[in-house]
Amino acid sequence: MAIASREFRELRLDRMSRMFGAFNALKEINLTVKRGEFIALLGPSGCGKSTALNCLAGLLSLSAGAIWLDGRRIDGLPPEQRGFGMVFQNYALFPHMTVRRNVGFGPQMSGVPKAEIERRVDEALAVVRLGSQGEKLPAQLSGGQQQRVAIARAIAVQPLLVLLDEPLSNLDAKLRLEMRAEIRRIHRLLGSTTIYVTHDQDEALSLADRIVVLRDGAVRQVGTPQELYRRPRHADVAEFMGFRNALPGRVLRREGGLIEVDCGLGGSIRGDAVDADSARSGAAVVVAIRPGDLLATADGPISAEVTGMEYRGEAFYGTAAGTGGQELFFRSETPLDIGAVTRLAAPADRVLVYAAESADV
Repeated sequence: MAIASREFRELRLDRMSRMFGAFNALKEINLTVKRGEFIALLGPSGCGKSTALNCLAGLLSLSAGAIWLDGRRIDGLPPEQRGFGMVFQNYALFPHMTVRRNVGFGPQMSGVPKAEIERRVDEALAVVRLGSQGEKLPAQLSGGQQQRVAIARAIAVQPLLVLLDEPLSNLDAKLRLEMRAEIRRIHRLLGSTTIYVTHDQDEALSLADRIVVLRDGAVRQVGTPQELYRRPRHADVAEFMGFRNALPGRVLRREGGLIEVDCGLGGSIRGDAVDADSARSGAAVVVAIRPGDLLATADGPISAEVTGMEYRGEAFYGTAAGTGGQELFFRSETPLDIGAVTRLAAPADRVLVYAAESADV
């Protein structure tokens, strides 16, 4: 019996590993995905996220570990027997086939009867809102429409999981926003299970039920978008999630629930200790602050020289050099002159303090 004909409760990755010669691309990935979840694999280029997706799809074999669908091990099965649908970054549509033939290709290769193929194609095109485009060739469609065809082709096989590998990276900014909403709508409409690879934090935050942050082939943190955004557990995860100011310093003292840190910027910074090691007096720490939370203000504790400014609609964002040469990213309500000395401050409840070694693990 084909896996695609069975219901499932969970997909489990058990120490999933992949070597390329001496290079360890995936390091014992453990993850359980519940039916109906939307999971984002997030990380910079080279972190292993696409490798993980290709191992799931069966396009790459495992070097160690296992993939389980409920109680059945599936990592030894070829891709066509896993019952997964995949959407690639470059769409991978057949240029000589019409939209309808592209969408029906998977069911046809699986031996589905012609009448059932037609029904599935009609339903899949309706889901992606391309019912009137069925007789066109891919070259006659826009990039966003081609990506919708790729999604329709993936769901026409009635997959247990939909796997998407950076599907929006080739689209312009407006289309990315539109397709982001479409992908989430389709996921909810079908009640499908989705695993989505991206390097874009905004995509992961807006789409996923849970985010898996990868670094150098290993899982650094798994959590909800709110958990990852508000309180990353490691300094490197914080930096990737938008805390661009990562300032080394030493703890001066603890006051109530806050830590006071000297970062060599002319004044101390107060913030929230993420772990016990970052709360010890004299400890080497990293202070993490988002650019939008580091504000130009007349009485801020940090002194810095403005090195750049740009307008982003709701405010001005700038770069500055601290007294110790540290690069700082900040927000200002008004434009500041290049070379001007400004004072910067951040609300203590928007500052996170990490033990220094947490950035290098």
